[in-house]
Parts: sequence; structure tokens; C-alpha cells
Amino acid sequence: MNLERAAWPDAADLDTDLAVLPVGSTEQHGPHAPLGTDTLAATAVAETGVEAFDGDVAVAPALPVGVAEEHRHFAGTLWLEPDTFRATVRDCVRSLAHHGFDRVVVVNGHGGNVDALTEVTAESSRHDDAYAVAFTWFEAVGEHSADMGHAGPLETSLLRAIDPDLVREDRVEEARDGAADGWGEWVSHTNLAHDSADFADNGVVGDPADGDAARGEELLELAAESLARLLAAVESRDLTESSHRE
Repeated sequence: MNLERAAWPDAADLDTDLAVLPVGSTEQHGPHAPLGTDTLAATAVAETGVEAFDGDVAVAPALPVGVAEEHRHFAGTLWLEPDTFRATVRDCVRSLAHHGFDRVVVVNGHGGNVDALTEVTAESSRHDDAYAVAFTWFEAVGEHSADMGHAGPLETSLLRAIDPDLVREDRVEEARDGAADGWGEWVSHTNLAHDSADFADNGVVGDPADGDAARGEELLELAAESLARLLAAVESRDLTESSHRE
């Protein structure tokens, strides 16, 4: 059930303790892709994964701003401090748990959120009346994961599948020509670059032309299947030994 579109009596009647919370970002994705790419991806994967799951799930509205100061040089980018982001996610998980949806999978679409989500889901599970884990879609698509850049082949392919009108195809060549090959400037296993503008003039990492809508559909299917498996595991997990269930 999509909570954003439901009336409260319908939410009250939903017989499940399982919820998903999509989390994205509003940040540059090169000259060819929208600022909301990460949120659109997280939402699509969450909704498709819930459809693939054999059971009821409460689907919370997506959080559209994340930990993204590394993209601050590009117009339109918004970001939260990590502490603010963690607190926001934790409050949302607490809110869901208050209504009985106390097993929460946070479905993430932005690499900059990963560390903070690992920390906050552990905090929620240890100290709140909830059990939460974080799932990042582009880490769960098999061999494709190796091609993850930024506004590159994976994200652009997925957009071509879920909302093709948002891809400025007339700018893809420009995005490709100005893209970096990898994320950062590495010396002695240390990244010298803190911001994406330090190594990618147009904000792109990877080739956005390397993937069409068919690849995007495959990515969506793989991510959704992975999420469905995770939902089943979270639903069946014995939480009686967890500290907050004692």
C-alpha cells in the first residue's frame, strides 16, 4: 500500500508489520539527466520490488534530499548534513514503527547516503522499537554493479526504462565527452578529491550511452527481485533476541 495515496483508515487496516522507505537525493546528474534521478530510481525499485513480493507492504513516501554536498558546485543540488539526514531517516522509521510497521527496509538510490544509512539503521534496530536495514539498488544488480558510475550507464539506462522523457538524449554525447572514467583521484589507495567537480567537469562518471531501455528494464527486474528476497527475509527474521525486543 502506498501510504502517500492512502487514507488513514486504509493504513490502519493494513495487516503487515513490513514497510519500505525509499531514499534518494536531489543532485546533479550531468547535463542529460534530472536532479531527481536517485529518488526516481529508489521509488521505482521500491514499488516494483513490493509488487514482486508475495505479501502486503506499507510503502512510505520517498525522502528526496540526502547526503550530497559533494555535488554542491552544480546548480540545483540540495543536501543535508549527515546528522540531519540520519535523524530524518530515524524519525521516519520511528513513525512507521509507531503504527505497527516496525520492520523497515530503506531502499536507497544514492551512493552518498550509504554510510549514513548503515549507521542509522543499526541505531534504529539497537535502540528503537523497530528493525531496519538499508538496501542500495545498484549494489544488487549482479555483474551490472561494476558499471556503476554517476549519471553513467546504469542510472541513464534505468531512466530510459522508467521515464524516458526525462533523459535529454540530445545532450548524451556532451555528457559522454566530458565524463570521467572513475570516481575520484586516487593515490596510495586514497582519494584526493572530495567533490565531484574535482574530477568530472560535467558531473558524469562513466558512459551514459552504454545502455538502452532494455538494459534499464533488466536492471529494474534484478533490483526488484533482490528487494523482494530481502523483504521475505526481513519478514521472517526472528527478532526475539534483538536488544530492543527484550
